[in-house]
Amino acid sequence: MTEQVAVETRGLTKHYGEIVAVDNISLSVRKGEIFGFLGPNGAGKTTTIRMLTGLSKPTAGSARVLGFDIDSEITQAKKHIGVVPELSNLYDELSAVDNLLFLAQLYGVPRGQRKERAEQLLKMFRLHDRKNQLFGTFSRGMKRALTIAAALVHSPSLLFLDEPTVGLDVMAARSLRDLIAELRQQGITVFLTTHYLEEADLLCDRIAVLVKGRLVKTDSPEMLKRSIQERPSIDISFAGEEPRFVEELSKRLPNLQVMMSDHKVRIYGGGPAQVLQMVLQVAKEFGVTIDSVANIKPTLEDAFVKITGITPTVMAVEKGGRR
Repeated sequence: MTEQVAVETRGLTKHYGEIVAVDNISLSVRKGEIFGFLGPNGAGKTTTIRMLTGLSKPTAGSARVLGFDIDSEITQAKKHIGVVPELSNLYDELSAVDNLLFLAQLYGVPRGQRKERAEQLLKMFRLHDRKNQLFGTFSRGMKRALTIAAALVHSPSLLFLDEPTVGLDVMAARSLRDLIAELRQQGITVFLTTHYLEEADLLCDRIAVLVKGRLVKTDSPEMLKRSIQERPSIDISFAGEEPRFVEELSKRLPNLQVMMSDHKVRIYGGGPAQVLQMVLQVAKEFGVTIDSVANIKPTLEDAFVKITGITPTVMAVEKGGRR
């Protein structure tokens, strides 16, 4: 493991009985980057974090975190890492500042530095004017921000963030993303899991995609999007309800991927001119009015769909169930 690597795994595996939760994962996270760890529900993301942070023992394989072996040196590693679980681990009955002071004591921050560090974090996370307010009275966004602040109280160089913006409204999520980006500027390595692909696209330097416990792809968001650019796509918006229209399009374009969402059809592949000609022909036959047609550049979600094989319908269910 070089000095420039924050996390390195080799064949990391976790079994629960006959269930393989994490299957032979080998990856490398560079120091100072925001590394996205993406995958559908049950892919093994949280299990991987639990192993890397010493909360669960691997069945096989090895990993080093900041140069420390997670099997024999996890106690030393924990002094230099912060962990933000999906659900907050702070105390409702304590104020914001008291939560930070308590965690600082647990993490072994010297007594003379605790108050200064707590004040610094409260200012950084824009909670200083609420420092004496009970944690239990905070909004979801404020709770999430303080939970991340608490994980940084001992000045770790590596932060594990599990679904940081889950359950937050748009403005709170945006504010939290800004704070995460600031952590990178401070040189903190961030290992991030998220269901929100637009969030990963905005924040991450590189992304690893996990499916059924197996690592299937690792690259930058831009390169992942470019990887499917050989498949041009067009969006067709139309009026009314006509499921037979989409079924017929699928039959007439058997070698292309035709996907439906609300009153919109997205078609992947083929020549745009020929595809549009077929769309207009089928629309005329079924009496469907086309409202708009647009060439679409691939998004990270498009790349995710192609890489994982997960359908947009399942993707929508997962996103809707988490936010």
